[in-house]
Amino acid sequence: MAIVDSQGKLFGKVSILDVGAALIILAVLFGIFVFPATTGSSIAQVGASKPVEVTTLVKGLSVINPDAWVAEFKQQKKTKLIVRNQEYGEVDIKSAERVPELVIVPQPDGSAKGLPNPIENDYSLNMLIILGGTGKVSDGGVVLGNTPVKVGTVLELEGASYNFKASVIDIKVLNQAKS
Repeated sequence: MAIVDSQGKLFGKVSILDVGAALIILAVLFGIFVFPATTGSSIAQVGASKPVEVTTLVKGLSVINPDAWVAEFKQQKKTKLIVRNQEYGEVDIKSAERVPELVIVPQPDGSAKGLPNPIENDYSLNMLIILGGTGKVSDGGVVLGNTPVKVGTVLELEGASYNFKASVIDIKVLNQAKS
């Protein structure tokens, strides 16, 4: 009896393709369990925790009374922060101020100028918020939790009566003495 017959079966019973597929599956399982991939940031890449200030911009937040809402928001002093659907924890609200909505107005000399919108929307709010917290500084920037935060990252702020998104427009790493 031949080891491989004319139909490609070992000892007339098992196909060579089935044996090859079984070996590939075993090799993959061996690789998964013996050499698992590491996740997260390594200690070599991420430095020590440092105080950071993250400046965010909220545009077009719909609220019934924008001025009263900003005043109430300032009094809270803390808010929960969610970065890319990962809860970071509580951060300090260092400042919150209403930003006027600007419209671009052409000037007689051909230039354009941003001026406050004369037609105010009573239920829309633009706001500049500075948040303070602790982050790790790496070669790629600031890491909050396990997520890198850069200009343009959308953060979610959550409290007892609100949940909205804000875009990061500036990040500052502070000296330890200021904290």
